[in-house]
Order: sequence, then structure tokens, then C-alpha cells
Amino acid sequence: MKKKSYFQCQECGYEVHKWMGKCSECEGWNTFQEMYGEKKTADKGSLRQPGIVMPYQDIVPLEGERIETGFSELDRVLGGGLVKGSVVLIGGSPGIGKSTILLQVAGKLGNRCRVLYVTGEESVQQVKMRGKRLGIQGENLFVAAETNFEEIKSQLDHIQPAVMILDSIQTLYRPGLSSPPGTVTQIREVTAEVVETAKKKDISVFMVGHVTKEGVMAGPRLLEHMVDCVLYFEGESQQSYLLLRGVKNRFGSTHELGVFQMQERGLAQIENPSEIFLSCRQENTVGSAVTASLEGTRPLLIEIQALVTPTRYENPRRMTQGLDYNRVVLLMAVLEKKLGFYLHGHDVFLKVAGGVKLTEPTVDLGVAVSLFSSFKNCPVHSRDVFIGEVGLTGEVRAVKSLEKRILEGKKLGFQRFIVPSTSINSLNGLSAEEVKGVKTLKEALAIAFSSVS
Repeated sequence: MKKKSYFQCQECGYEVHKWMGKCSECEGWNTFQEMYGEKKTADKGSLRQPGIVMPYQDIVPLEGERIETGFSELDRVLGGGLVKGSVVLIGGSPGIGKSTILLQVAGKLGNRCRVLYVTGEESVQQVKMRGKRLGIQGENLFVAAETNFEEIKSQLDHIQPAVMILDSIQTLYRPGLSSPPGTVTQIREVTAEVVETAKKKDISVFMVGHVTKEGVMAGPRLLEHMVDCVLYFEGESQQSYLLLRGVKNRFGSTHELGVFQMQERGLAQIENPSEIFLSCRQENTVGSAVTASLEGTRPLLIEIQALVTPTRYENPRRMTQGLDYNRVVLLMAVLEKKLGFYLHGHDVFLKVAGGVKLTEPTVDLGVAVSLFSSFKNCPVHSRDVFIGEVGLTGEVRAVKSLEKRILEGKKLGFQRFIVPSTSINSLNGLSAEEVKGVKTLKEALAIAFSSVS
């Protein structure tokens, strides 16, 4: 007898009887996959039971609510450590280091508390092989090769871990559902069970999540809403430095950034990334400018590199790496309109050294200076730092936490800071020779290059 089939959107879980090219719920294209069996989501037993209602004043907060992972960079992104009973989702491209860092974390935590490492992609012997290469001991580390989450739950009462690591959420399944592992229904229901178990038993959970070729987490979009914290590894597996960025955190800032380096014995944290990112910078280079971005609570000094060259084609090329393309086009329009530097006959290439992605508008001044430097073939002084947001009328707008950015620059040996004049009032103990306040982009270029022709 032929099994009944239906089609399910792999983005939002919407179900229909016939295949559709576009999902009417999430408006995704080519997201429907044929499924077999009854259209059931979960049994009623999986629904969370009503909790006890308590007055807010009578609730006793958890003692020692943060667990240090052994990596200060990871603790920084988490907001000071791992919160008891929280669920953290870590995503990234294949081979970037998700499983590596979590096995290292499991080894460090295993010296202080019980940790259960569940792998759905390897055998326990293969995990041991990786652990030996990484130098992991882990006296209280337990490893299980299991994909049935009901079996995993049965082990929790026996082991009673403080931390559980699931690698990965796409491999787990609930036997009560007819859909195979990795489908929207399975991921949604297993994640709901994981969250409920973590809250009831005060178990902190790390989950590995795969990403699609578009760079988003595989599975339903609801997945990121269900967990407490979402972290993404940025960069390529071939790059020397990897960035761990928090995109959601219920217990801390969502703008923190951790920097790691892949080494022979696993991932090593970089505690002073500004110095590392600027270590290869040459003195007084054309098209190179240093700016200061604030990633969460950490000031980060970054080199902006620009290459402006005459084009042979009717439509000049515009390429950016680590910067918002539309914002770069906006800054080029300001340079043309307000300062008369026409770039329409030139190819423009911009890059953030070190592979960092910058989204803060305070790097605008550094981008504009690097563009002008390459266009005019004028070198930028190697000890200058440019901080400020550039408006459409060419004004340089105020920035927050300016003193923190300047102190980071002084620690690395920079001598002069070109900043918005409206932000100078918040500075203390800095001389006029060190800090130059400007109101417009033209003033900033005049100071940086002595004159603007």
C-alpha cells in the first residue's frame, strides 16, 4: 500500500498537500520537501506542563549563576560565563572549529564538574582520538554516541551532568515523530525538549547547529528564538583567525566578539586582537588607515585597506570585504559631491584586514581616509587613528565610548586621533596634540594629509 505523502517547508514548517514553488508563510523559494506518513508534529506529552506561579519578590535567584568555560574569549561573548539552565546554539560553516572548541570546553569543564558530550556524527572512539590530539583529560567527562533524544534523557538522571553538549542538533530525533532527523519537525520538537529539560534540571546546554550555503542556521527559523544564546563562527576554515560573534544573548550583550586562532592542538584564544590585527601593517602605506570599532565592551583597532585604480571597463568594479557595500557606496558619493573627487572612472576595492566584519558606522572616517589616500596616492601617517561617522552632508558625527577607543590606541603606540569635535568634551587628560577634533570630512582630510586640493 502506497504511503501518504505531504510537502513541508524546510524554513518554517508549513505543510501542504501539493508541492509549491514559493511558501506562502515565509515566502521562501524551493523550500518544500516531500514527507511521508501522517502530518503530525508532536504528541501531547511533549507539551510543557504549567509551572507554579510565584510572586516575583519571593523568587530566589540561582547562586553562582555563571559557569566559567575555561576560555575567557568565550566567556566574554556569553556575557561573563555560562548561565545555569541556559541553552546555547553555536553555528558556523563546516570545518570551522565548532566541535573542536566544544570538546576543548568539555575537557576544561570536566576537571570541575560533570559534563556529558553527546555526538551524533562520530563514534566514542573517534571522539577519544580527537581528544588525545587536543590534549584533553577531563576526569568527569562522559561521552555518548546517540541520536535518540529519549535515550539521552534517560542518561541524564544517571550521570547528573552540570553541562551537556549536543553535536549536532540536526542529527537528533524523537522516535514519536514520523519525519526523519534533520527535518523541520524533528529539529523544532527536539529543541523544545532540550530547552524544557535544561530549565527543569538546571543543566547548561551547548548545541552545534549546521549552516546552509546562504550562511544561515539550517532548520526552522524558530530554532534561534527558542534558545537563550546564539553564537556564530565567522571566517573561513583556511584563515588563521576565527571570530566568534554573539547574535542573540538573553543574559548579556549581543555585540561581543571573541577571537581565536586554529593551532595544531585546537583553538587558542587571542586576548589582544588589536595588536594581532595590526602586526603586519607597514609604515606610512598608501591606502591604509586605522580605525577603532567597539565590539560589545571591547575596543578593536582595525586596519582598513583601499585600492583605487583606473578602470578599462564602462562599468567600474566595486568590491568590499568586511564592510557594508551600500555604506561604502554612500561614502564614495559624499567624496564626489562634497569634495569633488570623482571615482566613477576607477575600480574600488576595500578590505578589512584580519577578516573582521565591521558594522559600526564609526569606522566611516577611516574608510573615507583610506579611499582618499589610494585615490591621491598619498600615504597615511602610520600613528594616526580615525574615528567618526560621516553624514550625507559631509559632517563628522559624534561617537560613543570615545575615551575607551583612544586608550586602546595609546596602549598600542598610536600618537594622534582624529575624532568628532562634538565628542571631545567627554575626554579627560588628553592633550590637543593627541586628539584633533573635526566637524567635517574635509577638515579630517586636511589634518591627515596637510592639505586638500
